[in-house]
Amino acid sequence: MKESQALIQRVRRVNDTHQHITMSVDASLLQLKAGQAMLRRPDANGWQPYLPELWFPVALEKDMLTVERPLSEHYEPGAVVTLAGLLGKPFRFRRTLRNVLLIAHDTAPTPLLMPVQPLLNSKVNVTLLLLGTAADYQTTHLPEEVEIIKGGADFDWPNKLTTIGWADQVFVTVSPSSEMSSFRKFWKIFSELRSDAPAGYIFGVFQMPMPCGVGACDACLVKCRSGEVAACIDGPSLDLTDVRMD
Repeated sequence: MKESQALIQRVRRVNDTHQHITMSVDASLLQLKAGQAMLRRPDANGWQPYLPELWFPVALEKDMLTVERPLSEHYEPGAVVTLAGLLGKPFRFRRTLRNVLLIAHDTAPTPLLMPVQPLLNSKVNVTLLLLGTAADYQTTHLPEEVEIIKGGADFDWPNKLTTIGWADQVFVTVSPSSEMSSFRKFWKIFSELRSDAPAGYIFGVFQMPMPCGVGACDACLVKCRSGEVAACIDGPSLDLTDVRMD
């Protein structure tokens, strides 16, 4: 994993809660694919008692990378941030794909947004399902072709059966504070309402702390049927048919 510095070129507010930070970055980060992430290191010199932040890009064009961050954080053009990456593996989209369902529950859908425009460009239908506090996320900055569905915190939403049956693949992100229990709930819903939920169908995007980013610290280990895997290496998206839910 390479550490480099990025220069903030533009800061743009996109809704009432989030902003887009566009940066010029090292060439190594321009190889990033949808589903991969970066670690933002603390800015101050010397030892810091803070974990690096997991940053998911939402757009990549030419030599610029854009990330989405909460408005509660302050950034200015001209500032420098330290990034380490690439982290993890890209989303595992099927070769033949017509309909993709993206789900955010009690967290912003940021980790799911980068592939949206490329999917639309490939004539793939995209539905974004916002549940719980995620329903407060404003979506006017997203492409108008994206179907937006909102529901409550109780894992329920309109036309649930139709939505599940329609999706060729599903990618889910949830609140890091209740990650495994929420993924377990989604897996139960999809396995009960869909006659087939094969491998490669539903993925959970993990957002737990990933201090080292190279699988050395064991902080982001996830128990899978194939053995323990480090989310920073084999994730952040993991096939929920492989994750041990017990």
